[in-house]
Amino acid sequence: MAIYVDPPLWPAHGTVFSHLVSDTSLEELHSFAASAGVPERAFDGDHYDVPERRYDDLVSAGAIPVEARILVRKLIASGLRIPARERSKALTIPLMERWNSTYPGHEELGLELLERWGENRRKYHSRTHLLAVLEALDVLAQPDQPARTVLLAAWFHDAVYEGVAGQDEEESARLAEDRLTSTGLPPHEVTEVARLVRLTATHSPKTGDYAGAMLCDADLSVLGSDQQSYARYRAAVREDYAHVSDDDFAKGRAAVVRDLLRLDPLFHSERAKALWLTAARRNLTGELG
Repeated sequence: MAIYVDPPLWPAHGTVFSHLVSDTSLEELHSFAASAGVPERAFDGDHYDVPERRYDDLVSAGAIPVEARILVRKLIASGLRIPARERSKALTIPLMERWNSTYPGHEELGLELLERWGENRRKYHSRTHLLAVLEALDVLAQPDQPARTVLLAAWFHDAVYEGVAGQDEEESARLAEDRLTSTGLPPHEVTEVARLVRLTATHSPKTGDYAGAMLCDADLSVLGSDQQSYARYRAAVREDYAHVSDDDFAKGRAAVVRDLLRLDPLFHSERAKALWLTAARRNLTGELG
């Protein structure tokens, strides 16, 4: 087990930064960073960004200095590396392009939502999750485009996130009603967006609710991801609830997983079932085990 740091070469905020990584586990990386006084907000999915002034301190604390290319190889070999597109901080431009395509002329609202999704305390319920839901909607709607109301509901469905099930969805729906009414969206569309947002509290659309099924399936698509992606999802959810003790989190998470396994159906559209159901059942059952 080792911690590595590359030279301070990466410019941002008027200085240059190094990357701090582990070749074994995020737990080891977080422990080293905490002991070295590196703030949590410096973590970016699989590494910490540290300013040049901290480089010598980190080496003195035990980080092994390596060239940038070697650090990347170590990170890839560890299995911890996250592709750039899955890092929340890197998604501002692609997400704003999607927003402007969905609801042109309302960039200010898009930026507000993007700021909400980019709150530092969010780990799983972040811009990465938002993009994943939007991309899943693209897949489920093919060859058509998702309805505007469904896309707007995706943008709003975790816009308010305090980690309180039911309350978050309700407050997100109210935010949608307020902001979208102010922009002049037709009332029937505002009502539909809010309805869809509230539906993500239970993921139980009624039979024939095509829009609701699409959004719920897209929101849960992470459950059907590959094993590495699912492990990152689990780790990020744990970080979202860092304020909860290990025992309480384990009990609460087990209850959530059992509820998901009891959903019948877990996914509603035939396309979603074909894409994600088998892997989702495997991942959820494995997590309980």
